[in-house]
Amino acid sequence: MYTSLLGFTVVAALLTVSPGPDFAVVLRTALGSGRRAALCSALGIAAGCFVWGLAGAAGLTAMLSASQVAYDGLRIAGAAYLMWLGFQALRSARRTATAATEPAESAPADGAADPAGPTGPEAPQTPWRAFRTGLLTNVLNPKVGVVYMSLLPQFIPHGAPVVATTLMLVAVHALLGVVWLGSVTLAVHRARAVFRRPRVRRRLEQLTGTVLFGLGAAVAAETAR
Repeated sequence: MYTSLLGFTVVAALLTVSPGPDFAVVLRTALGSGRRAALCSALGIAAGCFVWGLAGAAGLTAMLSASQVAYDGLRIAGAAYLMWLGFQALRSARRTATAATEPAESAPADGAADPAGPTGPEAPQTPWRAFRTGLLTNVLNPKVGVVYMSLLPQFIPHGAPVVATTLMLVAVHALLGVVWLGSVTLAVHRARAVFRRPRVRRRLEQLTGTVLFGLGAAVAAETAR
């Protein structure tokens, strides 16, 4: 059992640090909404892992893999969601650029910024909204379910309780994800003085928006398996 757990931990660690939608979502949340919201987003992603783990234990991911219609439906929904997140990031970057070029006399009289204004950056996400974004990013990605279906059974020893062992392996993966994404969040928080510069933030919003939109487009254009 310990050998299987160690082997899975190594594989899960490699999967965790691979760039993907989760990383882009947490990075953007950390930039726009702060440390607390980004950590909630990471927890939402971890919760999504448990959703897929339970679905796999119940045999739902096997049904998803066997049904092209179900797989394509979830794939298209996930692609649309990623593209929407990318569009939001690009729109926020454009608003930041517009706000930075406005004349000084257009600012409020007391000198305070107006984040809710039509040309200002979008309002920060609440912790619950950030959690929901992370959860949906993971749950609407059918590739996570397919990977779990093909990977987890290889690390379940013969005779071990399937559901309990599956949840244990998923917990390892979720914990690694929270640690990794939490580290990204803390790194952004420590460098917040740099990332809060309008030009730097705008470029990073453009980058994460382009990545999310591109990932969504790639998923949408995926050929039949």
